[in-house]
Amino acid sequence: MKAANLGVLFLIELGALTAAAYWGFTLDIATPLTWLLGIGAPAVLVVLWALFGSQKAAYKTRGAIRVGFELLWFGAGVAALVLAGAAEWAVVFALVCLVSKTLAIVWGQ
Repeated sequence: MKAANLGVLFLIELGALTAAAYWGFTLDIATPLTWLLGIGAPAVLVVLWALFGSQKAAYKTRGAIRVGFELLWFGAGVAALVLAGAAEWAVVFALVCLVSKTLAIVWGQ
């Protein structure tokens, strides 16, 4: 179960990036802007994760700051799905994040 949760943790990271891209590409605006936002939104999340969230982050976050960062980071994925009109998927994604992150804390992952 613990190994499976590590896989889920990785997949929800990818899910947040995918949600941000989906939001950008589904906006009803000029095509060049949808490409810019569809690629740019996940790129911003990648940079933030590299700086503050990854195991080799330049600026390690711990404790309450880490919790706040992850709430904002994964919350951005949830918000992107809601804004893209996929509210049901946003609820599912939020629940998977909540369960997986809770298990990670309990299991010290």
